[in-house]
Order: sequence, then C-alpha cells, then structure tokens
Amino acid sequence: MKNRHERLKKVLTYVFLSLGALIMVFPFYWMFISSFKTSSEILQFPPTLLPASFNLDNYRFALETAPFQTYFLNSCLVAVIEVIACTFTTILAAFAFSRLDFRGKKKLYAFLLALMMVPFEMLIITNYRTIVAWGLHDTLAALIIPFTSSIFYIYLLRNFFDSVPDALYHAARLDGCSNWTFCWRIMVPMARPYLVTIVLLDAIASWNAFLWPMLATNSPESRTLPFGLYAFMTEGGAKMERMMAAATMVVIPMVILFICTRKYIVNGVARGGIKG
Repeated sequence: MKNRHERLKKVLTYVFLSLGALIMVFPFYWMFISSFKTSSEILQFPPTLLPASFNLDNYRFALETAPFQTYFLNSCLVAVIEVIACTFTTILAAFAFSRLDFRGKKKLYAFLLALMMVPFEMLIITNYRTIVAWGLHDTLAALIIPFTSSIFYIYLLRNFFDSVPDALYHAARLDGCSNWTFCWRIMVPMARPYLVTIVLLDAIASWNAFLWPMLATNSPESRTLPFGLYAFMTEGGAKMERMMAAATMVVIPMVILFICTRKYIVNGVARGGIKG
C-alpha cells in the first residue's frame, strides 16, 4: 500500500510539473510559430498550431524596416562590457567584505543589503539626471555605467568567500601572498561556478533591459534590441505576425543561452544562500 501511494504521488508530481512546463513553454512556441504566419492565418479562428507554409517574409520586413543588426550589435556590446565591469567590481567588493578588516565594514555591508529592498524604478530620476549632467545621454555608455555593480551579486559571491577556511587565507599571507594575489589566484578559481552564475544572470538582465534604454537613448544608433522592438511596433505598424518575427529575433538568443546554462544558474543561486 505504501509503495502504491508513493508511485501515485510520483505520477501526480510529474503530471503537475509537465503541465507547468507546458504553460511556460507554450507562449514561446506560439510566438515562434506566429512569426511564419500570414495576416489571415494569425487572425483565423479557431487558431492553428502550425502555419500553412514556413515563409520568411515577416523576418525580411522586420530587417528592412528597422536596423535590427545595429540593435543586435549594441545589445552585444553593452552586455559584454557591462558583464565584465560588474563581475570585476563584484569580485573586489565581495573579497573586501569577506577578508579585509576596515572600519565600519559590518555597518556598510548591512546598509548595502538594505538597499536591495529599494527598487530600481526609485533611482531612475537620479540616474537620469546624472547621465544628462555628464553629457552621456543617448550613448551606449549611459546604458553601461549605472549597472557596473550589483549588491545581489556581491552578496552571492561573499557568501562563498566566507565559506573558504580562514586558515587558507592566513597561510597564504604568511607565505608572502598579497591580498590581490590571493583573491585572483586562489579565491576566483575556486568561485568559478558562482562567477558563471553571476555572468549569466547579468547577461540576461542586460539583454532584456527595456525601461532604462527607453529613457537613456533616443536615436536608432544607440538602441538595443528590447527598445528597438518597441520602436518597431510603433514604426512598422500593428501587424501581429511582423511583431512576432521581431520578438523572436530578440528572445531566441537568451532562450538558447538559458537552456544551455540553466543548471549553473539554479545551482549557483541555491548554493549562494548556504554558508559552509
């Protein structure tokens, strides 16, 4: 009887997870399939799960109407520079809060953790005024500078650094190893799984950013893919099949990245909250 209940529980669990996965995946499937449909097909009722023919006219129109090549290059450039800068500052800050002793360290760290509760939307006006004062409005630098550090990533990495035995740090210091050398030659290689998680999360967040690029840029030369998609919706007309084609070009790269690296994200976030 006990085995029967366990099997039933397992079956119900898999059924529930399968339904949840279907609900999550179906919008992406519908977006991808709709990008190949014609105007009449996409308005057809009842809707069809497959197009009559897989034509690329919607993709051609999207590429001809909006400079998605420029948007793609801008998104790649912003994401790469932002990820490198954010990872660098995260490593230095996490190491400082974990291993270095300086006045007010605990209070400063507690203050930074408290700032995690402040939503980014509350800082937009301050950031916008700063960017304008620096003369960086409508430039790619305006999309990079506000995101060169992250309190959450510092918290995540610092938890791992704290789990490394103090004896290893003191032994390295006795052997003449500087803090800089210890950080980059010992701690960073050990924290590689966490750093991979940070890089992936930051890359996805940078790629999908919309609100800040909409405020900080105006010209097509400075737009990234999400804001470029919004501009395409207004400039290219309200044709659903064309919007689905443009949205597919924006979403697919991050979907592929997430599918290939999802285990690193889950494992890194799960371990980040466990000390020791």
